Amino acid sequence: MQNTRQLKLMGTTIDLLVVAPNSSHLLDEAENLLHLYNNRFSANDVTSELSLVNSKAGIEPVSVHPELFELIAIGKKHSCADQSNLNIAIGPLVQTWRIGFSDAKLPSASDISDKLALTDPKQIILNPEKQTVFLAKKGMKIDLGALAKGYIADKVMDYLVKAGASSAMVNLGGNLLVHGPNPNRDNHLWYVGIQHPDKPRGNQATILPIQNASVVTSGVYERVLTIGDKHYHHIFDRKTGYPIETDMASLTIVAKSSLDCEIWTTRLFGLPTATTLQIINHTPGIEGLIITKDLEILTSNNIR
Repeated sequence: MQNTRQLKLMGTTIDLLVVAPNSSHLLDEAENLLHLYNNRFSANDVTSELSLVNSKAGIEPVSVHPELFELIAIGKKHSCADQSNLNIAIGPLVQTWRIGFSDAKLPSASDISDKLALTDPKQIILNPEKQTVFLAKKGMKIDLGALAKGYIADKVMDYLVKAGASSAMVNLGGNLLVHGPNPNRDNHLWYVGIQHPDKPRGNQATILPIQNASVVTSGVYERVLTIGDKHYHHIFDRKTGYPIETDMASLTIVAKSSLDCEIWTTRLFGLPTATTLQIINHTPGIEGLIITKDLEILTSNNIR
């Protein structure tokens, strides 16, 4: 039996689809998991496990749930990699700009400089034996916003498949993961629209057919702060503390794992387009599509 559900959580609209004999029960359990993970990974909820880690910055290590430890460890590894624009220690900057929230503002140059000093991912001290996380400087903040949705989508889908779903879709506000045949298409493929950067939401620049895969897009049009005639998007340059300067309007990654999609869209967004395509073509398990600001569509070798 096919069943769907929609809920508002994690600051977005979440859509679930399950095909299984007990699909209604599976949706209930999936919803419970979404609430559980939201409470574990949110940087904006003061009661979350991650917020406890941030509140103890410069004070003491915090013992965390193994899944939170795992995601922070993955995030630190990719934040410290060469040619990476991912930085899970960027929390102080995100909280200063607040782009996407009603109190967003343009910080002063000195404020940005002060916050940049607190964004070194190497200062996240992990103890695998004790499963503790310690932020070495007071004022540091981990922000898992670039990774958490992908990790959560994978975990929810893993549960649904193990519980007997023959087909399933987890859509965390545009972070899409599908399993099995699409029950609503004769050819069983799932079709994912890639947002046109210059048009209102719902207008597509192109469409990707997928199966048993995830699609995640990062774009400069998603959250914007406008002051006068100047627009500031929400993807920050880890070196300058200002929104990243790039000729990319969006970067889409396709992979089996939604977390891999999240990692690589964030790592590669804002790098030179030729470098980005070269890295995608030489990284097993991922494909990519770039839309430039002048609306050119560039793809990795195997997506064409």
